[in-house]
Amino acid sequence: MGSQARREEFEDQALVHLDRVFHLALRLTRNRTEAEDLAQETYLRAFKHFDQFDPGTNCRAWLFAILRNAFLNQLKRQGREVPGLDEGGLERFATEMADGPGTLESPEEELLKRVAGAELVAALERLPLIFREAVVLADVEECSYKEIAQICGVPMGTVMSRLSRGRRLLRRALETLVREREGLRRVR
Repeated sequence: MGSQARREEFEDQALVHLDRVFHLALRLTRNRTEAEDLAQETYLRAFKHFDQFDPGTNCRAWLFAILRNAFLNQLKRQGREVPGLDEGGLERFATEMADGPGTLESPEEELLKRVAGAELVAALERLPLIFREAVVLADVEECSYKEIAQICGVPMGTVMSRLSRGRRLLRRALETLVREREGLRRVR
């Protein structure tokens, strides 16, 4: 494939996902400037290695995998801990969180109706990376379990476990926000 044809193919396949890539980068980094840099790095790597992309497969999932790897490499370069690589630590964390205080019995849909968008985003951003990543990929980016497994480089069972735990942690955080907000209203 000539360089012009390669560039056009890249534009057709990859650039249509730029907004989604940026939004995922923003959710992972929680910083607009870092997200812009991460999205740019993702597209530079994707273009450089576009010959490795298998036409007919999911380009968005391929880009998300590149983004995730670039993000994890960025954390390592900054000397920050890369969460979730120690599955034993993940299991301990999840067990500790599950042993916390009980949750409200209200359905999740009812809870979401009572939570403002900014509160939802704030609660989502407070999730540990491995859970936030799973929830964002599944519920915001609408990736399948199989796509998430490919993006994260983990078995599908791990994806399901992280997603379940992430949703549970998110629900608890939102329930706490609602209780606090409603408690403040009653006091006024």
